[in-house]
Amino acid sequence: MKKTAIIYSFHTKKTGKIAEKIKEEFNDEAIEMVNAEEITEEQFLAYDQAILGVPTWFDGELPNYWDEFVPALEEMDLKGKKYAIYGLGDQKGYPENFQDGIGLMAEILEEQGAEIVGFTSTEGYTYERSRGVRGNEFVGLAIDYENQASKNKTRITAWAADLKEKFD
Repeated sequence: MKKTAIIYSFHTKKTGKIAEKIKEEFNDEAIEMVNAEEITEEQFLAYDQAILGVPTWFDGELPNYWDEFVPALEEMDLKGKKYAIYGLGDQKGYPENFQDGIGLMAEILEEQGAEIVGFTSTEGYTYERSRGVRGNEFVGLAIDYENQASKNKTRITAWAADLKEKFD
């Protein structure tokens, strides 16, 4: 497998738990865990492919640590790189912007030439709107810890199996 990272904030409990579960599914010691709050441009570009943890904050925003990294992302050439995105959101508490974070991140990465992999079905979720949806799929793995925690393991296992086929 090419050089791969799971990039997320080490200060987020739920996003971190999902990152650990994803790494376990890959069963690959070569996957590096990287703190999104401390990542540099050079570190980000060092990976051929990465899994990004992007929860949706407030009213459909990127977390501060990702938002602060956007100007650097917008200057990068990401052609030939693959990214998978997982996000945490609350479909009942914030139905009008459920999983907006993964959609925002996907748009930014694609504008720089990156390939987004790991789309998942919107089936089984109830929400009003989402920037994270294209057609009938999320642009990544949608996790709702507040309302559907019992579905996390099944969703993570299926998503990781898909990513193993899409990553090199």
